[in-house]
Amino acid sequence: MSIAPVTLVKRAGAPAENPNQRWSTAQVEALFELPFADLMFRAQQVHREHHDPNVIQLSTLMSIKTGGCSEDCGYCSQSARHEQVERERLLDVDSVVAAASAAKERGASRFCMGAAWRGPKDTDLDVVVDMVKAVKRLDMETCVTLGMLKDGQAERLKEAGLNYYNHNIDTAPEHYGNVITTHSQADRFDTLEKARAAGLKLCCGGIVGMGESRRGRAAMIATLACMEPPPDSVPINNLVRIPGTPLENVPPIDPFEFARTIAAARITMPASMVRLSAGREEMSDELQALCFMAGANSIFYGDKLLTADNAEAARDEALFARLGLTALA
Repeated sequence: MSIAPVTLVKRAGAPAENPNQRWSTAQVEALFELPFADLMFRAQQVHREHHDPNVIQLSTLMSIKTGGCSEDCGYCSQSARHEQVERERLLDVDSVVAAASAAKERGASRFCMGAAWRGPKDTDLDVVVDMVKAVKRLDMETCVTLGMLKDGQAERLKEAGLNYYNHNIDTAPEHYGNVITTHSQADRFDTLEKARAAGLKLCCGGIVGMGESRRGRAAMIATLACMEPPPDSVPINNLVRIPGTPLENVPPIDPFEFARTIAAARITMPASMVRLSAGREEMSDELQALCFMAGANSIFYGDKLLTADNAEAARDEALFARLGLTALA
């Protein structure tokens, strides 16, 4: 059984938070410090003013080119410096269309394609452009994550019909160098600016549980919230500790702290879709339910998340039924 989609109708009413507020790290950290029940209540108020609390967007993420990336991101199994996956060439368009069609049949409304590159060559982008066009013909939203873009590439993706470009800021500015050294966070913002200038929507979030402090988590949320405007989609990832990567032994984040991070993202970015992303496979149903109550209204749906396991679709369907949740058409 797949999750039947519904069409979202936004709720009317004055917003509980000022969408133009400039959030400081200290202000976001103060949200984290609230009693848990108070934080959840505030997040629910904001969420209900902007979204249907019982509707979740389903997205499917597919790796279209795996392994061999030249970057040294400490969390990633696809880095050539600590590679833990079998390398695969860029897939053909037909394979991607078949996967997108299957995802749509199971209720996904957005199809995301990820490639392990520092950035795409123009010849590789030719193939990705064809993929985007083909998936758009299925009447699905499209998103790609291809690394850092060169001048003119974002415009080509926009012309192909791409809806979203994903490029996460990963972590707090002050913690970035502890996780990645082969490029800076400023390089990421350069690509985000190229994507936005081309008229693409932004899918931009980060990863928690990489050894950062609570203040670091607050700084990451504040950085995202102060983008003008904030990202349209905000994926919050819980680090998947992959053996053989530099972060494999980092202690896991407390589950309530993760839920607090979701709530802080919802309060500071009221109109954004907040996505419960990597790490769901290890989360209990109870923690996921807390995250939905904290304002998460999007998930990656399917048994694989690039190269990491994801919560099985059948488990998601059962959880949605237990919680009375429906999928966004």
